[in-house]
Amino acid sequence: QVQLVESGGGLVQPGGSLRLSCAASKFIVPFYDIGWFRQAPGKEREGVSCISSSDGQFYADSVKGRFTLSRDTVKNIVYLQMDSLKPEDTAVYYCAARDGTRWCATGQYDYWGQGTQVTVSS
Repeated sequence: QVQLVESGGGLVQPGGSLRLSCAASKFIVPFYDIGWFRQAPGKEREGVSCISSSDGQFYADSVKGRFTLSRDTVKNIVYLQMDSLKPEDTAVYYCAARDGTRWCATGQYDYWGQGTQVTVSS
């Protein structure tokens, strides 16, 4: 069983930045697909960004150019750097993991964190 813990959420003004972290309980970051998802009140969960075990990356159109995903394979942590934040980025952000595939942006994820709240408001 893999446990994931997100951190780094909070309240930020429009145009500001946050960096989310996803720490895994087992050494999986170099070998698993890791994805970031978000769910806003009253909306379905959506994929934000992900990285496959083969380093392929995906970004949703709504965050391209503003969010950057990276991973530290030594510390076993995946980061989501969020810049130029907008009120519509407000949501609970989740990280998720699964065995490595060729393309991280499709299919189901097996392990999920508890989520971290991101609120963008003036």
